[in-house]
Amino acid sequence: MAPMTRDAAMPRADKADVLRKLGADIILDRGADLVGELGEMAVDVVVDNVAGDGFPNMLKVLKRGGRFVSSGAIAGPIVSLDMRDMYLKDLTLIGSTAWDAPVFPNLISYIERGEIRPLLAKVFPLDQIAEAQQEFLKKSHIGNFVLVPATPETALV
Repeated sequence: MAPMTRDAAMPRADKADVLRKLGADIILDRGADLVGELGEMAVDVVVDNVAGDGFPNMLKVLKRGGRFVSSGAIAGPIVSLDMRDMYLKDLTLIGSTAWDAPVFPNLISYIERGEIRPLLAKVFPLDQIAEAQQEFLKKSHIGNFVLVPATPETALV
């Protein structure tokens, strides 16, 4: 029997309904007491792009051998780390800013097979990159923005 998978999210309140519709099992408020809500050593993987004051509890909810992945620190880059949470549980901390060469082709193959579906927030023509950045800074979107370069046909218009 395959292990049960549970997805949890900590969105802004205005994003909770969308994430619930997308299949998140558990929706926690950004300021929730993670250890109180989930328990210590309750999850295998934490993916966090926020950091800040919530970082220490992210490690506390990880199981022994768990993995913490981060590609951002929008709540603050300086965090408190109790080394015992890391070494006593044999945690792996992963910073992610770039992909290894096979990752992108593998990702595309998952999409082509319909195993995953990218979440698209909005499409912008490349010449509207400033508008896309302004929209991104509002932090009200869920999903990715796509910038589309002009084609020879549209470049002549």
